[in-house]
Formats: sequence, C-alpha cells, structure tokens
Amino acid sequence: MNWDWDKLQEKRQRQQWGQGNNRPDRHEPDPDNNSPNGKSPFGNVQLPKIAVPGGGIKWIVLIAVVAWLLSGIYIVNPDEQGVVLRFGQYNRTVDPGPHYALPFPIETVDKPKVTQVQRVEVGFRSADQSRVFRQGQYRANPEEALTLTGDENIVNVQFSVQYQIKDAVEYLYNVTDQAAVVKNAAEAAMREVIGNSLIDSVLTDGKLEIQREATQLLQEILDRYKVGVKVLAVQLQDVHPPKEVSDAFKDVASAREDKSRIINEAEAYRNELLPKARGQAAEIENKALAYKETRIRNAEGEAQRFLSLLAAYEKAEDVTSRRMYLEAMEAILSKPGMEKIILPGKTAERILPLLQLPSAQAPAEGK
Repeated sequence: MNWDWDKLQEKRQRQQWGQGNNRPDRHEPDPDNNSPNGKSPFGNVQLPKIAVPGGGIKWIVLIAVVAWLLSGIYIVNPDEQGVVLRFGQYNRTVDPGPHYALPFPIETVDKPKVTQVQRVEVGFRSADQSRVFRQGQYRANPEEALTLTGDENIVNVQFSVQYQIKDAVEYLYNVTDQAAVVKNAAEAAMREVIGNSLIDSVLTDGKLEIQREATQLLQEILDRYKVGVKVLAVQLQDVHPPKEVSDAFKDVASAREDKSRIINEAEAYRNELLPKARGQAAEIENKALAYKETRIRNAEGEAQRFLSLLAAYEKAEDVTSRRMYLEAMEAILSKPGMEKIILPGKTAERILPLLQLPSAQAPAEGK
C-alpha cells in the first residue's frame, strides 16, 4: 500500500506539470538545460525567451544612419573660417555661423582662427609661467641673433614678428609647420636688410627704416611661397654689439655723442652770430646809403644855389658881391667860441697878426 501511494503521488505531479507549465518533471532532464547534471540552475522555474520582431534591425539601422547624417552639422566661430575637404581635397570655404557638411569620411572641416595675432621670436625666447630666466623675462639665443652688417661688423639683433592668417587654404595645406616657415623667412629677411645697412645706422637712428624694409621683404617672401600669412609688424627688441667688443662700441658711441654735442654747440653759436652780423652789416649799409643820398642832395642844393647866385651876380655884380661878403662874414663871426678882435683899419695895418699858440706847459698840465 505504501508503495502504491507513492507512485500515485508522483503520477499526479507529472500530470499537474504537464497541464500547467508544459514542463517536464524535475526528475527528467531538460534538453535546453545546460547544467551538467541535467537540472536547471533556477530549479523548476521556466526562463522566458525574448522574441525579436522582424523590423527591429531596420529601426536600429535607420537610427544609426540618422545620427551619422546629423554629425555633419558644425558651427564656425566668429574668429574662425571653415575650410571643407571632400575626400581629402579642398572643396569650399565657409564664413562664421552654422553649416552642414557631409559626414565623415566624405567631408572634413578645418577651422583655423584667422583673426588671432600670432607671434614668432628670433634671437630670444620669452619666459613663460613655468620658468624665469636670469636676464629679466627672456633668454637670448646668440645663434639666431648674430648678424653681419654691410660694413662687416657683427651685431646681435633680437626681434619679433606679428602676423595673421590671410588665406586659410594656403596656410593649412601649402606648408606643414607655419610658425617655423615664418620664423625662417623673417630671419632671412632681417639678415638681408642688416647686410645692406651700416652699423652706425643699425645702432642709432636707422631702426625704423630697418623695421619697415624687413616687414616689406618678409611679406614678399611669404607671398612667393604662398604661406597665406599677412605680416602685421616686425619689431626690433634689442640691437647691440657682442659682449667681447661692447666696451669699444661704447667708447665709439661716446665719441660720437661728444662730436654731435660740439657740432650742435657750434651751430648754435653760428646761428646766434650770423643774424647779428647780418643786422650790423645792414645797418652800416643803410647808413652809407643815407650818407650818400645826403651828400648828393647837398651837392645838388649847393650847385642850384650857386647857379642862382650866378644869375643874380650877372644882373647886379656890385650888390651881389657885397651881399655875399656880408653873409660870409656873418657866418664866420656867428660861430660860437670864436675869439674876435676888432681893430680899426689903420691900426690893423701896423699890427702883425700872430697866431696864438698853446703854451708849452699846457700838455704837461693836461697830463
């Protein structure tokens, strides 16, 4: 009885499992079970199977295609310029703003900053935030700075170049290292300009002209190589002779300064003296002209007076001669300071007129 009862219970359980879950008995191995002992690792629980619909793969592919197409949207900033390449070849240039390009790998976009002012240094290196050089805020580079002048003198020339992108296509694809190209061209241009100049001009008053010529020559070189760069300025930072001969150059500079000072003092004295001499000469000349005119006018007046007297004398000789005698005596006797001795005619005939000479003691007393 006991054996029959156990078999009856097992049969009922098999029927319940077959009608409810369509699962085999736990004692029967499951063909889908990968357990080594033939039993499910989850016991008697049936794991649900995920069914993939037939159109699911299409939706995934569609979403991926849409995302790939949307990846072609890009924005060019105001300080940039967009250069579009199609399969690695230049296609077009776009201005700032939102744009669309065919997604990678069909088209690619480069966006250089065309308004940014870039700078290269020749003959020195500026200090950055991570290091401080001993000589102020920069470190000299003699290999780049040494330059030969037109009169065969050596000077250290330190300068910088500021430039912008003029043509984005040429700048990006004609050369590989744009900063190095600009630096080498600037060094060559400066050496040519310094080589055509004298050392006196380089060290003193010719720096502005050297900067102008170097800027023009550097622009010509970069345009010849189609670098796509516009040179804004070439600025000389420092120009000085080498240390070995700096003392001699200082002495020469001091001598030049003394020479200039003496020349300026001489010119100031000349500028002061010449106008004064010109004024005195003009004064003497004016006086001579006035004296000349006076003598001419007096002579003309005397001649006219004589002619008038001659006409009167020819008309009345006695009266005219008497009047002339009286006028002459009047002029003589009316002179101030003249001693006059009036004698009768008979007395004057018996007196010898002697000229009163100064006594011999008069000069001694005057002394």
